[in-house]
Amino acid sequence: MSADLDVDLAVRLLGGTPTHEGRDPVLLRHWAVAATEFGHRMTPRAAAVRVVDRDGGLDAGLLARYRSRPPVVEVYTDTVERAERLVVERGWRHWFPEGSVRAAALAHEQAHAWLHHTAVRAEFKRVLGHTALRFGRRRLYAYVAGADEVAAHAYAHAVCGLGRSPLLLTEALAAAVSCESEN
Repeated sequence: MSADLDVDLAVRLLGGTPTHEGRDPVLLRHWAVAATEFGHRMTPRAAAVRVVDRDGGLDAGLLARYRSRPPVVEVYTDTVERAERLVVERGWRHWFPEGSVRAAALAHEQAHAWLHHTAVRAEFKRVLGHTALRFGRRRLYAYVAGADEVAAHAYAHAVCGLGRSPLLLTEALAAAVSCESEN
């Protein structure tokens, strides 16, 4: 049941992504399921990536960010702390154990780094099946905006052994921070 709810979150993420306005909900669901399954199956190679703790993530709307040159993951400690408090406020500790927010953020960014590899990116596009150009039997697969986020959340969900997708926490955190900034 929670897998269906997590796919619904992924469909909402894709549907709210510019370029997908007016897309068929069945197509969005297909992409959400394909990206989620891809993320669950991903097996990124360990890479030496420096991790840097920063503040200012709440204002920027960031939990963590991967930068490829040089490879670094920035973890926004203020956002991690707010997310941990939100887990307690919502009674979600059984889904997101203590320390799992940071672990999921790091795993999420590791997935983004993995998705930068040419062969991985090509396979991901093929799995999504969004055709940009067809010439006879040959196809050129296109990028699907937002699908990489869905896959990265799914990877973090699987590798951290969470009860729900971190996408649930990300969506709830965005709503909570937005509400707090309005008050």
